[in-house]
Amino acid sequence: MIENLTGKVAVLTGGGSGIGRAMAERFGSAGAKVVIGDIEPAALDEATAALSAAGADVHGVPLDVTDPASLDRLRNEALERFGAVHLVCANAGVAPIGMIADTSLSDWRWVVDVNLLGVVLTTTAFLRNLTGQGAGHLVLTASLAGLTTAPGLGPYCATKHAVVAIANTLRAELTGTGVGISVLCPSLVRTRIFESERNRPEALGGAAVETGPARTFFQQTLSATGISPAEVAERVYEAVTTGRFWVFPHPDEVLAAAEAHIADIRATIGG
Repeated sequence: MIENLTGKVAVLTGGGSGIGRAMAERFGSAGAKVVIGDIEPAALDEATAALSAAGADVHGVPLDVTDPASLDRLRNEALERFGAVHLVCANAGVAPIGMIADTSLSDWRWVVDVNLLGVVLTTTAFLRNLTGQGAGHLVLTASLAGLTTAPGLGPYCATKHAVVAIANTLRAELTGTGVGISVLCPSLVRTRIFESERNRPEALGGAAVETGPARTFFQQTLSATGISPAEVAERVYEAVTTGRFWVFPHPDEVLAAAEAHIADIRATIGG
């Protein structure tokens, strides 16, 4: 928990757009110094310029969360620029759409590398710094898809379930260290998450992604019902400053998913 972010240093991956940028803006408005890492140069430059124009002390770093050396560079630049790191948000993610039967091994590797190993690498790059100073906070971006599943999002759901598991494990492991942790589990948010192929590495070849009805459905649903990244960022800010573990921007959907899961289990075991 960090009750007051004034003068604290927040580092975010995937901070150039979407939820990451909104969190950076919210932390900056609360007086935090902000370090943004992102794989998209244009988005990174735009976000950095916008935060600076709004009065934030901000530094942008080109970042590939699948590369340990890139994350080491992010940490080192944050420490060199500001002297410490207090808040780390492992937020970068991708969400290609496609049925499991049509998903290639390269697609699986890409999603696992970014959504799962990217979170692991981000966490381990900063964790010793946080525990060493005896204070700080981690935010891991999972999803409602980390608590339930959806056809067409198999790799995404699998990796987000893993992020929830990692967060729960760290919650226990960090007890008594002075370092808090929150796991963010939003449903649909108005971002470009379903356009993730724009950042797919060329070395992985063409993506076997859905370009038909499933993609249209997800995009239309997101446009119609998705909340703003700023709303999500506000919930994260509240969690960081109060020490809350779960961050549920869509609480009704979380409860419905949990109740359906329990009902299914009860029906199976006859409870």
